[in-house]
Amino acid sequence: MPFLEANGTTINYLLDGPESAPVIAFSNGLGTATALWDAQVAALSGKFRILRHDTRGHGQSKTTPGPYTIELLSRDLIGLLDALKISRVHFCGLSMGGLIGQWFANNQADRLISVTICDTAARIGAADMWNARIAKVKTEGLAAIVDAVTSRWLTEPFAQKFPQTLESVRVMLLGNSPDGYALCCGAIRDADFSQASPTTQVPMLVITGAQDLVTSPSDAKFLVAKYAGARYVELNGGHLSNVEDAAGFTRALSDFISQLEA
Repeated sequence: MPFLEANGTTINYLLDGPESAPVIAFSNGLGTATALWDAQVAALSGKFRILRHDTRGHGQSKTTPGPYTIELLSRDLIGLLDALKISRVHFCGLSMGGLIGQWFANNQADRLISVTICDTAARIGAADMWNARIAKVKTEGLAAIVDAVTSRWLTEPFAQKFPQTLESVRVMLLGNSPDGYALCCGAIRDADFSQASPTTQVPMLVITGAQDLVTSPSDAKFLVAKYAGARYVELNGGHLSNVEDAAGFTRALSDFISQLEA
């Protein structure tokens, strides 16, 4: 896997698809890595150039000293785009990646052709919850939270039917740096886009899982109401809607981007 130095850190990234095609940049959720998007890459890389990267503190990207903010993580992607000489992208981010997408929409809209934000909210969770999770991970490691977290990522019926998928997301979570995970928890805790007012309108798609226990459909509908012209798609799935309904997710994303590229 290639690495680049950008914004004061080392970022692991992957590029798939035709070099001349429009670029879709995927941004991961907390505790996940580039493998989160494997189903989308398999379906879309024949038509689009796909950029994935491990968020700072995750996967094979470097864990640097904190604190982390959503702006810092967003500027990591800007640094990566600049290093790869990519001026504008179709952005797609899930959960924490959806917060990064909102930061881009509000602060760096000129780098976006479109933005898709998935299973996310203007503000995710309460500070006390994040502080408790940070403390647990710091003292007991990621193994102490893996069951609770992954049970909220996938619905129980799906996890029972596809135990190998459940195991793969457990392995993905446990493969991260506990320090990096905790620092990204702090970035999510401190992010609040509920009062943000974007000055530039970028075509937006909001996707959510109907059974998402982390960020609910009402959170997604708040974003749709906030960003004029945003489209809404609700899938039958939990927090990792791109995994649980990979076909429906990929179809919604592909249709949205293809219409803009027509």
